[in-house]
Amino acid sequence: QVQLVESGGGLVQPGGSLRLSCAASGSIFRVWIMGWYRQAPGKQRELVAIITSGGSTNYADSMKGRFTISRDNAKNTVYLQMNNLKPEDTAVYYCHANSPSGAYWGQGTQVTVSS
Repeated sequence: QVQLVESGGGLVQPGGSLRLSCAASGSIFRVWIMGWYRQAPGKQRELVAIITSGGSTNYADSMKGRFTISRDNAKNTVYLQMNNLKPEDTAVYYCHANSPSGAYWGQGTQVTVSS
């Protein structure tokens, strides 16, 4: 059974930074495609960024240049570095894993950008 545990969310002022982490259980993490999604109140869940097993990345247009996804296969962890945060980035951020055994979601971590 795959488990994903996010951490690193919180309250930050506009222009600030946060780094989210997602720790995954599983012995073949290195072959998984990992992603971050977010869901703001009243809106659909949307893609933030994904990273393949080979380290290729893809970002939603509104996050390009501000967010960076990375992974540490030795630690079974994927990260999302978020810089220059804006109030519209406020949402619950979810970690997602696409593994050979299926797709999994974390429980989410709240990010609030407010002065």
